[in-house]
Amino acid sequence: RFPTLIALSTIFMGTLVSQAYSSVLATLAVVAIIMTGIATTLLVSSLLSRTLFRGMPSFFVLELPPFRRPQLGQILIRSLLDRTLFVLWRAVVIAAPAGALTWILANSFVGGTSVFALIVGWLNPLGQLMGMDGIILIAFLLGLPANEIVLPILIMGYISAGSMLELDSLNALRILLLDHGWTWITALCVMLFSLLHFPCGTTLYTIFKETRSARWTLLSALLPLLLGIVVTLLINQGAQIIMR
Repeated sequence: RFPTLIALSTIFMGTLVSQAYSSVLATLAVVAIIMTGIATTLLVSSLLSRTLFRGMPSFFVLELPPFRRPQLGQILIRSLLDRTLFVLWRAVVIAAPAGALTWILANSFVGGTSVFALIVGWLNPLGQLMGMDGIILIAFLLGLPANEIVLPILIMGYISAGSMLELDSLNALRILLLDHGWTWITALCVMLFSLLHFPCGTTLYTIFKETRSARWTLLSALLPLLLGIVVTLLINQGAQIIMR
């Protein structure tokens, strides 16, 4: 999520002040978003411990491996097999269907309108209330398997392309977003929703694997999603009142 936060902060927050201070403000905005995420985590944890998890014991277990002299060959093999290939395999298994689904939605038509555009129309009223739009929301939904594909899906939706793609430069992205009505309020809401919304597919898969519970996995997705919706609704409505 960091590339998205940094890009949007540079494009929108950095332009609120003179060029001499733009980098400073953009950096402070990203730091503020991260601190908001930390504060939200602590607040939600406190609320859950007093409600849903009330009376349940809390503990932390740190498993330490046996101490041995490092062996370079074993380190490289274990790092490759246990980390790199395993993570890449999970990403392929989860992200590949999302790419296929995105292509199908963008290239399937009902009455001359793509299914992608129809879903955008359904999501647009909620997106407007949250300071965003339907294309932004569907980008987040289709980006569930991997947060890295949210921005390409967003760009695809705005230029009405049939496949995911990326722009050549940050300035090209800035022009595209401004042409579609983005303001600093839009950018702020997208940054907050990006930080607070549901975990990516690989994280949810790990949660299910560890808990063996569909209920806890679903809760892990819905709770951040609802939190992101509420926060962006409040921020957008508050900003609109201030700007009047």
